[in-house]
Amino acid sequence: MSFGEHSRGYLPHLEGAEYQAITYRLADSLPQQVLERIRQERHQPTRKRITEQELDRGYGQCWLAKPDIAAMVIGNWRHFDGVRYQLLAYVVMPNHVHVLIRVFPGFRLSSIVHGWKSYTAQVIGAHIMQSSAAPRERIWQPEYWDRYIRDQAHFDRVVEYIHRNPVKAGLVAHEKDWRWSSAYEDGARAACPLIGAKRQPS
Repeated sequence: MSFGEHSRGYLPHLEGAEYQAITYRLADSLPQQVLERIRQERHQPTRKRITEQELDRGYGQCWLAKPDIAAMVIGNWRHFDGVRYQLLAYVVMPNHVHVLIRVFPGFRLSSIVHGWKSYTAQVIGAHIMQSSAAPRERIWQPEYWDRYIRDQAHFDRVVEYIHRNPVKAGLVAHEKDWRWSSAYEDGARAACPLIGAKRQPS
């Protein structure tokens, strides 16, 4: 598959990269004033940095902080692990997630992410309906961030960022203390060599 960029909103997405880091968040994870600040920022890396900083503040209902929901999200990633992609590193934060995968040939990142969000939205939506009288709302924010991994050094930095996120957000003292992370379960799995790292977008 060749590299190709597309966008469904204000975020561009890259298809065809073998190794991809993805971030997506709950729909209520950022307040309106923060969203306006992000929209007004034209420099995409700055927009991403602001988004990540604000997500760690824990805005919104934080449905992902519930153990059964966090476990379901991880179980959903594992469902097609080894079939459509290789699951390399991940963390479920209270209102967003980070996941690093190796996309297998013949599968599109956009379709993979859509599948994740579609299934988990149904389960989380059902949970909301059972636990409150509030009507079902949008679960996930429509867009997501993706970033292709350039080389082994970049791979290592991304894994470290994913595993350190709960520490940076003040949720735990050590990365292996956060239950909903590959660092807690088998962090060594994410240290696999970056095969195919020399492939670059044309």
